[in-house]
Amino acid sequence: MAYIFLDESGDLGFNFKKKGTSKFFIVTFLFIEGSKNPIEKIVKKTHSELKKKLKRRVGILHSVNEKPITRQRLLKRLSKKDCVIMAVCLNKQRVFTKLQDEKQVLYNYVTNILLDRIYTKKIIPTNKEIELMASRRETNKFLNENFKDYLNRQIKDVHEGIIKISIKTPAEEKSLQAVDFISWAIFRKYEKRDNDYYNIIKNKIIEENPLFP
Repeated sequence: MAYIFLDESGDLGFNFKKKGTSKFFIVTFLFIEGSKNPIEKIVKKTHSELKKKLKRRVGILHSVNEKPITRQRLLKRLSKKDCVIMAVCLNKQRVFTKLQDEKQVLYNYVTNILLDRIYTKKIIPTNKEIELMASRRETNKFLNENFKDYLNRQIKDVHEGIIKISIKTPAEEKSLQAVDFISWAIFRKYEKRDNDYYNIIKNKIIEENPLFP
């Protein structure tokens, strides 16, 4: 069995005068071949180290809300595990005007670039069952049945492969909490020019594609 965990950081808003609109949008894949238990254990262990007050208030880890020591602990533990990371980094300020109005098309396009690179690099073992899990967010309009259908068509028609695609919450699938930290660390590198967290997991990143650089 092999797993691909997908998460994103940033937003797909294009009103750069609006406070909080990001300059970059990052889509990240965390790829694991074999059991996902080691990744789940990292999340559980890191969560267990939170102060009791925090654990009662928050049931999951979310990188943007955590303290630096929590982020560092989780990323350092991930850096020692058998996994690989790929990311596409979209410079939103360079996106064509037409694509700015087709956000779902843009999201699907960015995600498919990662899938294509995984097949091209032969990271996916064709003789194993593969599951791609994407993180469901209440504010994310793009992770829906259309997204699943689009990826399934691309996998079947272009790559001639079969991948089970599921959309779950980070509470349902703990490994999605791990890829959230990874995607956030990569996002910090581009959005804030802060490499501190990125450097912790840099050894696991096998490809990092800038889109519209």
